[in-house]
Amino acid sequence: MYDIILKNCNIVNENQIKESDIAIKNQRIDLISTSIDSEAREVIDLNGRYVIPGLIDDQVHFREPGLTHKGDIATESKAGLAGGVTSFFEMPNVNPTTTTNENLTKKFELASTRALSNYSFHLGASNTNIEEIKKVDINQASALKVFMGASFGEMLVDDIDALDDIFNYSPLIVVTHCEDQKTVKKNEEIYLNKYGEDLCAEHHHLIRDVDSCYLSSSLAVDLAKKYDADLHVFHLTTEKEMELFTPGKVDGKKITAEVCVHHMYFNESRYADLGNQIKCNPSIKFESDRLALIDALLQDKIDIIATDHAPHTWEEKNQTYSKAPAGLPLVQHGMQILMDFYHQDILSLETIVQKTSHNVANRFQVKDRGYIREGYYADLAVLDLNTPYTVSQDNILYKCGWSPFDGHTFKSSIFMTIVNGNIAFKDGKVEENLPNGMQIEFDR
Repeated sequence: MYDIILKNCNIVNENQIKESDIAIKNQRIDLISTSIDSEAREVIDLNGRYVIPGLIDDQVHFREPGLTHKGDIATESKAGLAGGVTSFFEMPNVNPTTTTNENLTKKFELASTRALSNYSFHLGASNTNIEEIKKVDINQASALKVFMGASFGEMLVDDIDALDDIFNYSPLIVVTHCEDQKTVKKNEEIYLNKYGEDLCAEHHHLIRDVDSCYLSSSLAVDLAKKYDADLHVFHLTTEKEMELFTPGKVDGKKITAEVCVHHMYFNESRYADLGNQIKCNPSIKFESDRLALIDALLQDKIDIIATDHAPHTWEEKNQTYSKAPAGLPLVQHGMQILMDFYHQDILSLETIVQKTSHNVANRFQVKDRGYIREGYYADLAVLDLNTPYTVSQDNILYKCGWSPFDGHTFKSSIFMTIVNGNIAFKDGKVEENLPNGMQIEFDR
């Protein structure tokens, strides 16, 4: 007796699409076969809908502990279910910061009773916590997050000796936010002197400009080469930075790259109508940069697509430009953005799966997830390519309650999300009384 049988699937997996059925038992995929007619507690005919591995979003801010007026592990993982996200890696810039192993363990304890999808957490680096970094459990933390810009307090790592130690001694993959703070500060002063109270979001990409990104990302790449370190550069935004990365499969690379959905979708023209809603760090830049990011993705210079989901309240975002925080909520709508790229013949479904699931699992050595394989956990997203989805106040699940896509109609929708063999989202609704997600295991 199977728990669930999915009939008439178009499975997108390992660079091919094939018609098949999937049988799920005891949280895992038990059988993949052309036709499965065994008994099951539930049989679902998907009528040719596309089944992909659930997304593994390696870059989210769920704001817990300490910032839970913006979002929390429960609300944001729930929103992710509606976007096909079955696993997430969460960031350390919370309160208190996740810069000690004690605080890291506490976050795992929080998630064990609150996360509705599978979870792991990045340990955070500081200028002074190298001893904590050295003793981290590599089978617990997903990676070591280094803010080489766009942060403050202990989370900003701007001491070159500290960076040398981090790249030399980190037992984890180093994942970086790359912006040169001195360049940003200089640009801020220039534009503030020029525009004063008229300074606004339309200046954001000029303040956090191409040079600020390139100076920092090139430093990270140089340090990784110097110490033969594992480096993964988050949310790249510029054409110029693409020269730092090499094409090829993610396996075997020690220096890899990532792009986020909003940097693929928006360009500088949208500051005029969306303003602070799309203020984020690093900034959304020029159309030429946006196109270069997509081209690099197709060349396999960029290995992974993520969201950098970063909610703030509507009140916070509606402050003046200088006071409004950077970041936007995306975990519920990232896949719909990518499906629009599919409809535009820009990305194939196979490429989307490679960049959102397979490559994340490979790069971070995730155990038994990220693929549709017998014996792997049944983490699945079912795509309905032919049913449009309009974002509205009625279906936004973020705790912050808003989205820059409010009122926008995507060409496709998420029909169903399955986490660890349990139907978690179906027909536009998150299921009630879901079991908690599982701590992600690594093969390291």
